[in-house]
Amino acid sequence: MQSIDRAVQILRCFDSEDPALGITELSRRTGLSTSTVHRILASMLDNDLVQQGSDRRYRLGPLILQLGRNGGIPAAFRDAALPVAKRLRDLTDETVGIHELLPNEHRAVIEQVESRQELRRTYTEFGVPIPIHHGAPGKALLSHLPADRQEWWLAQPIDPATPRTIDDPRALRRQLREIRALGWAYSDGERTSGIRAVAAPVTDHAGEVVGALGLSVPTLRLDDERREVLGEAVRDAAWQVSLALGATPESRARVVQRAGG
Repeated sequence: MQSIDRAVQILRCFDSEDPALGITELSRRTGLSTSTVHRILASMLDNDLVQQGSDRRYRLGPLILQLGRNGGIPAAFRDAALPVAKRLRDLTDETVGIHELLPNEHRAVIEQVESRQELRRTYTEFGVPIPIHHGAPGKALLSHLPADRQEWWLAQPIDPATPRTIDDPRALRRQLREIRALGWAYSDGERTSGIRAVAAPVTDHAGEVVGALGLSVPTLRLDDERREVLGEAVRDAAWQVSLALGATPESRARVVQRAGG
């Protein structure tokens, strides 16, 4: 049991800010000795829970992603979203990300359908928690959380992911109101430089926000006119997923009302 607890301690060290860590860093973060971390990592490597790069640093391993993709982890949201995401990719020829709202109200990319274009966005950080303030999918989710949860997040320090991250809570609050009115969010290099994105929230039968669909596009292919077209397309696609999860216009209206109207 102690070994399992320690392995989980190590897994929790990885996030979008630090997807790759060395033994010394893991030892410092967990409070475990370097020899203990090395021993546990060896077992985790054997079981594909982590992988080691040429730089000798460790990253989350393929087993975690495989469990999410092969049904080992319940994935009703992913199962409902994937066929819609494929149709949205075919319609737009841009990469579609499926983003899940985590219990701690961060988000994580759990699946993608890649664009077929040579220059395209490709996600690599599957399952890694991403701050909810960052990027269009995060803002789409944040804007539809209950109003008190939005205010809680707006009261927390916002660490910019890029120079374009919206870190002024007043400006972000205005954007959240606009997102609820439009039904979709937009970001311009706010989490990944050179990428613009549009995203819309997905709700379920209980009137809860469970995730978002997002289109990630190289900046040169997303001008203002196309932004409106793709924003409406991702909004409609997200609603199709919501319907598949049992949402109704009435349950969606309750989500928006709880979020501030």
